[in-house]
Amino acid sequence: MFELAQALAVAKSRQDVPAAMRLFHHDMVLETPAFGTTARGLAENEKALRRFFTSFPDYNVVLQGHASNGDHLICWGTVQMTMTGDRFGVVPNGVRAELPVFIQFAFRGDLIADERFFFDLSALCAQSGVSTDAVRRKLFGGAAGLRNQ
Repeated sequence: MFELAQALAVAKSRQDVPAAMRLFHHDMVLETPAFGTTARGLAENEKALRRFFTSFPDYNVVLQGHASNGDHLICWGTVQMTMTGDRFGVVPNGVRAELPVFIQFAFRGDLIADERFFFDLSALCAQSGVSTDAVRRKLFGGAAGLRNQ
C-alpha cells in the first residue's frame, strides 16, 4: 500500500496527471475537506488534479511516515505549494507555503480507491498572505457543506 501512496506522491509532485491516474481505481474518490471538495470517478479526478495544479503549479509533497491497519493507510509529511491565480477569490503574495499534511488512503485491488487529503487551510492562507475568511466564503459560500470541484 505504501508503495502506491509513494508513487502517487511522486507523480503529483511532478504534476504528472497521467501517471497519477494510472494508480487510481475507476471508482476513485478524492476528498479535500479544507477546500470542501469531493471528486468521484476517473473523469472528475482528472479534472480536479488539473485544476489543483493550475492553482498550485509547484506542488510538492514529501511523505515522512505511515501507518496501516490492513484496510487503510495513513501517511503524514510536508507539502509545499504556492497559491496562484484567482480560484479562491483573493490575490496571493506568491510565497511558497509549507504545511504539515496527512492523507488517508483506501485500496481496491492493486489501486488507490479513496484518498482524503488533510491540511490546515488557515495556515495556507496565512502563508499566502490572504484572508482565510475570504477564501472560505469563495469555497463554501454561506453553507459549510461539500461541493464538487
